[in-house]
Amino acid sequence: MAAGRRVAVVGGGWAGLAAAVEATRRGHHVTLFEMAPQLGGRARAVDFGDALLDNGQHILIGAYSQTLSLMRFVGVDLDRALLRTPLKVTYPDGAGLQLQPGSPLITFAAAVMRYPGWGWREKQAMLMASTGWALRGFRCDASLTVSQLTARLPAKVRDELLDPLCIAALNTPAPQASASVFLRVLKDALFSGPGSADLLLPRQRLSELWPTPAARWLKASGATVHLSTRVERIANTQGRWQLDGESFDAVVLSCTANEAARLTAPIAPEWSAQAAQLRYEPIVTVYAQQPAPRRLPQPMMALRSDNARPAQFAFDLGALGGPDGVVALVVSGAAEWVARGMGAVEQAALQQAEAAFGGPHWKPLRTTTEKRATFLCTPGLRRPAQHIAAGLLAAGDYVEGPYPATLEGATRSGLAAGMVV
Repeated sequence: MAAGRRVAVVGGGWAGLAAAVEATRRGHHVTLFEMAPQLGGRARAVDFGDALLDNGQHILIGAYSQTLSLMRFVGVDLDRALLRTPLKVTYPDGAGLQLQPGSPLITFAAAVMRYPGWGWREKQAMLMASTGWALRGFRCDASLTVSQLTARLPAKVRDELLDPLCIAALNTPAPQASASVFLRVLKDALFSGPGSADLLLPRQRLSELWPTPAARWLKASGATVHLSTRVERIANTQGRWQLDGESFDAVVLSCTANEAARLTAPIAPEWSAQAAQLRYEPIVTVYAQQPAPRRLPQPMMALRSDNARPAQFAFDLGALGGPDGVVALVVSGAAEWVARGMGAVEQAALQQAEAAFGGPHWKPLRTTTEKRATFLCTPGLRRPAQHIAAGLLAAGDYVEGPYPATLEGATRSGLAAGMVV
């Protein structure tokens, strides 16, 4: 398309900012509308008055090539902003998978063979299963869940490795999660080249990783950013898009799926209905203060979870540029715990941390809930297409694509929209 078009981007999360940056880079005149008072969507910093914390913990991996490239483009120093380590899913008792630098195929096999607490049966089963998935191109029947895909593997393999990886990547419990999407994540993360599986843990608040530098670049490049501005209505008049009376050549809807469904209901009812039917899974983050400030064995630790222990991961914020002694306990796939009430999940997470890392008397600081953290990534899920109508596109981690609701999925969707407006 010709450069110099007037482009509206509705929504300033990671997808919207990616779309705005890409469209501006291609010479278009971009106006971004964000209904919240700050940018970043579901991955941003929140000022709680006594502390600046994130609204939830997000990690990146080495395979997030487009996100990392865009961050670098707007001036983020990745070495300072991110702590890069080989993939480690390690429990407080020392068990877990720990990859070393090098070829993913070799390091994964070596990590399985070194796995503490696994016997030959578990190690052989994991290696044979992963080899089989690789030989089949990491494809499977689209109707399978992760639990069905892994049903024949030993319980330790499922409980200690595959189910935690599933909940971390898809935020969907293994009995409900799409096996085909899970395999795609494994393929790109573990088997797509050296460094692809590396953990990239934020050493800055999430707003400083992308939203703030992206906004700074947009404003310096001539784009317009409106905060606290909700778009009420979209209409098409003589081939141009009207947003509350303002005229544009093209529009990228990078707001939430529900908000996009509201805006498109009069003009694209089928697309709107598909966006509105998505179901969601919450994530709860319990920020807690240790009784005596000290470092966890690793900045990110896996935790064994069950009906009494809600959290799957713990992040040592003191080791990641945050306040000393503060740990973020993350409860993914948290629908059942949310139903019990925030008091119940907070108390159970604190007791879990005390048992895992030593206590007692861990102090709760803040508990945040992202009720619509990610769409429920189930088998055969039909996600809304990026193209809605001529000159009207959607961008977001929920839009049709191969990835679950991740930062990379959102960024790639935004980039794709910014390329074609």
